[in-house]
Amino acid sequence: QVQLVESGGGLVQAGDSLRLSCAASGRTFSNYIMAWFRQAPGKEREFVAAISWSARSTSYADSVKGRFTISRDNAKTTMYLQMNSLKPEDTAVYYCAASRRTISIKLGDYDYWGQGTQVTVSS
Repeated sequence: QVQLVESGGGLVQAGDSLRLSCAASGRTFSNYIMAWFRQAPGKEREFVAAISWSARSTSYADSVKGRFTISRDNAKTTMYLQMNSLKPEDTAVYYCAASRRTISIKLGDYDYWGQGTQVTVSS
């Protein structure tokens, strides 16, 4: 079992920045692919970004590429999402997820999920 707890969400204005954190506990954090997903009201949960166990490989949704940066600190068993130039369409609940497989954009490929943190971007 891996327990994931997100933090860092909040209400910001368009153009602002936020950094989300995902603290992991349980099994060895460095064994897992980690990812961020988000779910806006009335929409399906969607892939945002993912990072390999070594942090050498990353993947981003086109909608956030160039604005968001995913990173991890295996010593601290924590993953981060630096979000810059935020837009109102980034408003969503952001979830972190862990997978024992390879980097994937598919929800079903992730084994563990956090409870989510709300990000609201006003125009």
